[in-house]
Amino acid sequence: MKIARIVSVGAIALFVLGSAALAQQARTGTVIGINRLNNTIAIRQGQDGTVGANTGGAAEEFKVGSGVSLDSLHAGDRVSFSASGSGEAKTITKIDRQ
Repeated sequence: MKIARIVSVGAIALFVLGSAALAQQARTGTVIGINRLNNTIAIRQGQDGTVGANTGGAAEEFKVGSGVSLDSLHAGDRVSFSASGSGEAKTITKIDRQ
């Protein structure tokens, strides 16, 4: 019984740490629009996969976390960013212009 508890706690810890690491993974994309009144930004993420596949995905809208400044960004800028959250509640935690 004690071994089963240790194994299950270890599995849960790996799952939680793994999902947190994936949520903070750095991504790249192009700024499509910035709404400074609502503190949101729309980014079309870069395409992974076949060379020459130029069909861009849909732009995704993110909330901007506290401490993240949008002052130097404009539509059309290429950026690398980190976001946390899932579903429609994604928040930019770090963004850098490339």
